[in-house]
Amino acid sequence: MLTVTTLYATDPETAKGLDTAGIRDRFHVAEMFAEGEIRLTYTHYDRMIVGGAVPAGKELTLDAVAETGTETWLARREAGILNIGETGTVTAGGESYELARGDMLYIGLGAGPVSFAGPGRFYIVSTPAHKAYPTTLIKPEDANEVKLGSAETSNDRTIYQCIHETGVQSCQLVMGYTKLHSGSVWNTMPAHTHDRRMEAYLYFDVAEGQRVFHLMGEAQETRHIVMASEEAVLSPPWSIHSGVGTGAYTFCWAMAGDNMAFTDMDMLAVADLK
Repeated sequence: MLTVTTLYATDPETAKGLDTAGIRDRFHVAEMFAEGEIRLTYTHYDRMIVGGAVPAGKELTLDAVAETGTETWLARREAGILNIGETGTVTAGGESYELARGDMLYIGLGAGPVSFAGPGRFYIVSTPAHKAYPTTLIKPEDANEVKLGSAETSNDRTIYQCIHETGVQSCQLVMGYTKLHSGSVWNTMPAHTHDRRMEAYLYFDVAEGQRVFHLMGEAQETRHIVMASEEAVLSPPWSIHSGVGTGAYTFCWAMAGDNMAFTDMDMLAVADLK
């Protein structure tokens, strides 16, 4: 079963006037992971698609998506698949790949239908593409590992850069994930924006009953969205994207836009946020 929801872009002036429900309706993506289903959200931020596939012991195939206007969803697209569940299998371009928890699969343009099998919980990100790069399995030990922060500032974390300019190649998709270590709760602080790229976060490994308070909005007009585990949030190019949890967690970040430079950020001082 395939379900597709569309989210349209929101400008910063409109965002200033939204209440909690309005903010959540326009930027928050929940209930992506349903057993036996593929659920996608087609966004109008750089045409990124985010979603989830949960085979639950069956095989699910993602082929035509009407919103893309193409014969198959990857006819003019590429994709990144992250497994956040038990070991499962993804089949693309006639090849099958076993993904353990934390493994990511890059799928190049023109790969055709993609099938999901096993007990895995697969997070899907897709962006438009203009060139076919090889489909590649990326394990955590293959990623570019970056350690940032400290226990003193409650942001001791390890970043796993999987699809990026000096790693697995893509047209515009940049994707990886960040693990907050025990006792640390802050991500992406000091905050930044990058007007040349949009970004999406998937929060997971959030303990039962705990939450992450995701910060968004312009630096002088910040808002927050309360996030549970396995929920995503869209960050427009004009918005900060940061968060603090009531406990440690992991989040997958994915970007699309004009360039693939992970360090292309317009930094903001903590004291300048309001």
